[in-house]
Amino acid sequence: MAAIRRIDAGMLDALAGEARARPRLRCNLNFHASDEHPGHRLLNAIEPQSYIPPHCHLDPTKDETLIALRGRIGLLVFDDRGEVIAREVLQPGGPVQGVDIPSGVIHSLVALEPASVVFEAKAGPFLPRTPGELAAFAPAEGDPTACAYLEWMRAQFA
Repeated sequence: MAAIRRIDAGMLDALAGEARARPRLRCNLNFHASDEHPGHRLLNAIEPQSYIPPHCHLDPTKDETLIALRGRIGLLVFDDRGEVIAREVLQPGGPVQGVDIPSGVIHSLVALEPASVVFEAKAGPFLPRTPGELAAFAPAEGDPTACAYLEWMRAQFA
């Protein structure tokens, strides 16, 4: 019988430290056994300078649930032209602690505090993003304009 895994302050501290040390300034800790597993459950630590390009999940089975465990995470929801149509601040004990995002909805996250961590759940298996899932209105990760776009996204929560 497998032992339970506790999600505690030590685990969140270690994951946040690992995120700070990575070039993309974020780090996942998967609880599912493999990318092929039908149910993906993971922690995602995100630092404020990590850019997550606006995207959607086109597969109708890929609804995504996010619950804030630490820090503050800004969620932006966009229309096809790049206009912000909804914004939420996710934080433990706050008015909004989590969201369920249907497939096909263009969204992005920004960490509003260092060492922010969300619990994420969605259907597997893992599928790399297709070009159609990345929003055409936003720069790709690594694009020279991505830093300015991230700052614009963060400013939506000022």
